[in-house]
Amino acid sequence: MRYVHIDNVEPGQFLGRTIFSGNGAVLLSEGVQLTVYMITTLKRIGVTMIYIKDPQFEDVEIAEVVSEETKRAVMQRMGETFESIRSGKDFNTRSINGSIDNLLEEIMKNKEVLIQLSDIRTQDNQMYVHALNVCMMSVLIGIHMGLPMAQLRELSIGAMLHDVGKIESITDDESADLRKHHTWRGFELLKNKRELSLLIAHVAFQHHERMDGEGIPRRIPGDQIHLYAKITAVADTYDNLLSDLSLGRRMLPHEACEQMTALAGTQLDREIVIHFLRTVSVYPTGASVKLSTKETGVVVGQHRGLPGRPVVRVVKSDFSDRELNVKEVDLAKHTTVFIDSVLL
Repeated sequence: MRYVHIDNVEPGQFLGRTIFSGNGAVLLSEGVQLTVYMITTLKRIGVTMIYIKDPQFEDVEIAEVVSEETKRAVMQRMGETFESIRSGKDFNTRSINGSIDNLLEEIMKNKEVLIQLSDIRTQDNQMYVHALNVCMMSVLIGIHMGLPMAQLRELSIGAMLHDVGKIESITDDESADLRKHHTWRGFELLKNKRELSLLIAHVAFQHHERMDGEGIPRRIPGDQIHLYAKITAVADTYDNLLSDLSLGRRMLPHEACEQMTALAGTQLDREIVIHFLRTVSVYPTGASVKLSTKETGVVVGQHRGLPGRPVVRVVKSDFSDRELNVKEVDLAKHTTVFIDSVLL
């Protein structure tokens, strides 16, 4: 598989990974042959990057921290919960608790896998994909920091529901009344749920506070921000950078990681950022890259301890005998070779 920009997808190519709607339903299944209409529709609903099948990289598999089946189940439960909130009904946390248990089990099993946020975003599923991504990253950071299972469970629920305040119609982040900000509204929604720890409500309340005391909604200094909120803030910031269109396009993972490093100590907790950078794939498997040797290739493997030094497969055509010359460059071993750029 290769991970490519939607503008570079051609009719007749085959989809490498299933695309889901916000409620977990399948929009397009893996293996479907893409048509002009399908590609146009994907662009219209906000898709920018997809996986396509490629015979030269058919053996390349994307190692996942959480299976697609579990992701679909979690997104479905989130959809039900968020819909209850939208309609003004009391929401049931039992279904979320069950989904969280399955999610935690898989993350613990695959905790050595570098996370790459390659789930395909659409306008419909973006809120759910974001909540899921922030939850997965927060748990991995917590594992790296040695948090016990009871705390990981609290952290995971808090991270999953960190933006729950955005769902209420009364929310207005532009209002001068900070009690209408989604952080405050989220806190109000969660603090009265007896089955949830008050610390979970504080994740929603504090995830936009900053280490330098310039955050929202209460401008509290870093030593007064709860650890769960600090962890969630790091995961939330990274995922937002990947979906931010202020540059005219979404940031690539290596660009977002550089930005995260710049924010460490002022907006974000420095120690947590360091732990985060050890869990994320800087150059996702399937991404096309250009090396400092001027060769181009596709990332086909990762190194747990060296997320910025993946394995790159370079394929060259030998026109003299019409054969393909294939070699793999392990950047962890070839220390003088670097990734010059990511090719969209």
